[in-house]
Amino acid sequence: MEFSQYLGFLAFLTIATIGFWLMMFLVGFVGYWVTGAAVELIKEKQAEKKLKERA
Repeated sequence: MEFSQYLGFLAFLTIATIGFWLMMFLVGFVGYWVTGAAVELIKEKQAEKKLKERA
């Protein structure tokens, strides 16, 4: 195995690892974002329902 092949393999591993962790970060961030938006929507609907009941 030559040194250039070793560098190519290391470059591949580096890019694959960076891609994996970026994907994990984005999946977590988007999940957090969607969950927060859903919770806020539910709270708004509950508050609207309480206002209608009072009126």
